[in-house]
Amino acid sequence: MDQHLNEFCRMNRELLGSEQVRSMGRWKHHGPISTLDHSLFVAYWSYRFARKFGWDAQAAARGGLLHDLYLYDSKDKSAHPGLQCFDHPRAAARNAAELTALSDKERNIILSHMWPLGGALPRSREAWLVDLVDTLCASLELARIYHPGRLREQMGVEPLLDGEAAAAPAPC
Repeated sequence: MDQHLNEFCRMNRELLGSEQVRSMGRWKHHGPISTLDHSLFVAYWSYRFARKFGWDAQAAARGGLLHDLYLYDSKDKSAHPGLQCFDHPRAAARNAAELTALSDKERNIILSHMWPLGGALPRSREAWLVDLVDTLCASLELARIYHPGRLREQMGVEPLLDGEAAAAPAPC
């Protein structure tokens, strides 16, 4: 495992091993890409760019990892009326706050990642970065240029699928 991936995993080990984050593997997000794979892709590259620029890499990584922690099938309109595509940042922020303490910057990253469609304005360089990286990653996924499941496998993060027990090996 390369140095950057190892550092990213060490920094986020608790979140990567959590049942809530791993359960994002249950839902498809962009075509065949799970919400977990997409979120890991966004978080890792947000971390890498923030680190390169000397910004808050931890906030970028945590905000990127939790930005889609909405934990429902976004395509099922009957199960979640009112919580559709552009509303999911608020659900993700609520779920993230229940999982871990969030800094103001991390909360804004999650709430603003769909800007301008999601409503909240990015208020830091890191929030703008995650918004941009999210768009780029989604484009690569939808165009079938890259499947982020390979990145998840390198990290050793096991998705928690329907009916599975929460026990899993520690990531990274």
